[in-house]
Amino acid sequence: MSMAHWLESYGNGTVLAVGGGLIGLSFGFLAQRSRFCLRAAVIEFWHRRFGDKLSVWLLAFSSAVIGVQLMVLMGWLDTGTARQISAKGSISGALIGGLLFGVGMVMTRGCAGRLLVLSANGNLRALLSGLIFAVTAQAALAGALSPLRAAIGSWWTVDGGPSRDLLALTGMNHMAGLAMGDVWLAAALFFALRSPQLNVWMWLGGIGSGLMVAAAWGFSQWVASESFDPVQIQGLTFSGPSAEWLMRVMHWPAPAIGFEFGLMPGVFLGSLIGALIGRDWKLEGFGDGYSMRRYIGGAMLMGFGSMLAGGCAVGAGVTGGAIFALTAWLSLVGMWVGAGLADRWLDGGAALLANVPHAAGFTRP
Repeated sequence: MSMAHWLESYGNGTVLAVGGGLIGLSFGFLAQRSRFCLRAAVIEFWHRRFGDKLSVWLLAFSSAVIGVQLMVLMGWLDTGTARQISAKGSISGALIGGLLFGVGMVMTRGCAGRLLVLSANGNLRALLSGLIFAVTAQAALAGALSPLRAAIGSWWTVDGGPSRDLLALTGMNHMAGLAMGDVWLAAALFFALRSPQLNVWMWLGGIGSGLMVAAAWGFSQWVASESFDPVQIQGLTFSGPSAEWLMRVMHWPAPAIGFEFGLMPGVFLGSLIGALIGRDWKLEGFGDGYSMRRYIGGAMLMGFGSMLAGGCAVGAGVTGGAIFALTAWLSLVGMWVGAGLADRWLDGGAALLANVPHAAGFTRP
């Protein structure tokens, strides 16, 4: 059956929700099995230990860029209609929000997407942090923190369109974007082939996680092109969907269902399946009061920072980066810098590579 038939029979919302659920299921499983985590990759980078965590992140990022740019070149995707490019953006919000998110990411020992994955693995620290992240994100979107977010975002803005398209700004085309994706893939392979810890699941999961980012763009574009009603194309992100699910639980009538409705449960279920298959499921809690305060503070910084930056580590960093949105790249740079500074400030910059899996949330801190 064609996409037009499914849309006519079940409606845009249901089709988008099912697609979001399937893509989320795949992403959750692959991210769990590969230990995909921006925070762990940043720690390795700043400690100049270019190992498996950085390799996995680079595999995911390069795969997302290559997948998206190939779809554009084949006429399957129009990135100019994406919100991250078409709408007015904030450079000040991207930079400051990225810095705040990076600091919070180190404090909670995982980005927003990673917290969701770890929650499905029985990590109660990640579950609490994820809930606080969602509450803060909603407060920054339309609650008590929204005036502050709007004020910071207004300091330095950029119009939508070519001014927010990094390829257009630099006079390059999508072939150049594909070439840059190939360069990052080459860097990923360079580090991966020198990392003895990298197993098959890390290879497959890293590449697969990036391809799921591209799949989200491609699927939503497919729906938009077949629907008689306007449909906003979108990729993977966890800040907006977290806030939406919070409102879905706390407010009635609930928001209309769409891609985000299926994404969050899909990622959770996929990660749970991965944890059960890999025997990683384990209940974990807080070790002391300081640890709990650190997680709560970090989750609040991530929630506010993600709404200020226009997305989380996956939403802005990989999803927005793959379409070369200017503000997404600035957010990503801010996240790397903020996380590096926080690691040096909070943890002394002295963690050894052997402690990175521990820090990523698999054992008690």
